[in-house]
Amino acid sequence: MRTQNLWILIALLAAPSVVCAQWLDHPTPGLPRTKDGKPNLTAKTPRAADGHPDLSGLWQTEAAPREVLMKLLPGGVNGTAEDPPPAYFLNIMYDFGTGEQLMQPEAAALFRKRAQNFTEESPLSHCLPEGFPMVEIAPAPYKIIQGTGMIVMLYERDTTFRQIYMDGRKLPADPSPSWLGYSTGRWEGDELVVETVGLNARSWLDARGHTHSEALHVTERFHRLDIGHMELRMTLDDPKTYLKPFTITLKQHLRPDTDLLENFCGENEKDLAHIEGKY
Repeated sequence: MRTQNLWILIALLAAPSVVCAQWLDHPTPGLPRTKDGKPNLTAKTPRAADGHPDLSGLWQTEAAPREVLMKLLPGGVNGTAEDPPPAYFLNIMYDFGTGEQLMQPEAAALFRKRAQNFTEESPLSHCLPEGFPMVEIAPAPYKIIQGTGMIVMLYERDTTFRQIYMDGRKLPADPSPSWLGYSTGRWEGDELVVETVGLNARSWLDARGHTHSEALHVTERFHRLDIGHMELRMTLDDPKTYLKPFTITLKQHLRPDTDLLENFCGENEKDLAHIEGKY
């Protein structure tokens, strides 16, 4: 019964009180359209004035297929009215089982211990920020605003943002740890490469309980395939927690003709009253 409750709670935490985005019928400016007025999501990748791909838009990581969700969630649904979550949101080690073979022994032992007290320890169940990279894998949209010296990412989850500096600055050598870290970016051909460090150890990598240390270094490679589709390869390197770096690939799709909605976990929060024990 406790195992079943664990997965049900994961399902609830995967989508805390977010509703569909606002401005539902407002056409996205400049978006190519078919003859019937629908967005042409297979049109060519747009280019910015500097010739690089323009990643601007409202994006969301694609949900896991139903057969995958059936393995990860009771009945294959997340227990709420929201979009089904990506597999990596529920288990960032989905490609590696539990991933314990990739963990340092101390980290593997902590993971097993945490699984026994999931509801008491999960940051999400206490309305703490999801942190990065979990916020980017979440079943909710985020907006990319691409400028010349900076790219900004606005996340519907937690109504929060990241700043990616494109002005050639170096990553900080001794950053004060934060939930979203410090990010710099550069172009390698048509790929935007973003490196992030300075992440605090309070956030989890997924809803299942895989965590990290403050040594975590995340490298993202964004490749916009066409107007409506983007591939994001994310490599996580944390020698204090994992024996070697590992990479996951996220498929993301454009959310046209809509926009972000303000969302704070503490508003209409339903989970805390059902949690056994204290944090």
